[in-house]
Amino acid sequence: MARGEIQLKTRDQIARMREAGRIVQEVLLSLQRAAEPGVTTWELDALAADLAERKGARPAFKGYLGFPASLCASINHEVVHGIPSRQRALAAGDLVKLDFGVVFKGYYGDAAVTVAVGGVSAEAQRLLEATRRCLHEGLARMRPGNRVSDIGAAVQSCAESKGYSVVREFVGHGIGTALHEPPQVPNFRSGAGSDPRLEPGMVLAVEPMVNQGGWQTRTLPDKWTAVTADGKLSAHFEHTAAVTEEGPEILTLA
Repeated sequence: MARGEIQLKTRDQIARMREAGRIVQEVLLSLQRAAEPGVTTWELDALAADLAERKGARPAFKGYLGFPASLCASINHEVVHGIPSRQRALAAGDLVKLDFGVVFKGYYGDAAVTVAVGGVSAEAQRLLEATRRCLHEGLARMRPGNRVSDIGAAVQSCAESKGYSVVREFVGHGIGTALHEPPQVPNFRSGAGSDPRLEPGMVLAVEPMVNQGGWQTRTLPDKWTAVTADGKLSAHFEHTAAVTEEGPEILTLA
């Protein structure tokens, strides 16, 4: 069932998306355990693809708009869309962002986590914890009658209250039988009063990217990896969640 371009999911469709989301989170939990000093991002990518396929799912990112890997692995000042490499080994003190999605029985799941590799600085740990908190502040606004813009306003307020900034170039999105569906879900204040109201059946991927310095980013020559313009740290967390009558239901839980 649709409302405009936004696809409202049935209970059965949400149940299928819950299965896809569970696979995503199980893979991410395995990747977090594997993300130790000396491990390459290429090895993490291979592990993610293998685990997904063993569970009967297909990695969602491989080949999407030409992306060459199954996993986005972005380190330190890299914000998102980092391409795994045999030459890129994790080091103690790194913040690595792991963004992963699958297709399972025709439905997508999508989530991301930032992992502290070895012992990270107190400053890096604060950024990680603040970004995780901002995600949950945004998810908490996923209630019928609120607007999509309420999610971004909550994320931005959370980040700025802790002295951080929120990336503008990349936003969350609707998700279902396609990886990216309407509506876009900004992580900052935008469109208040004119953007869609949240309704039961809407399924959104909420994914704040929070920077230690300014919000501006630039893209590296590989045409994928986005980095902070000022070279400072960035963190990223994401969940896929459904709007229900009772409030948000996170679908990407193990």
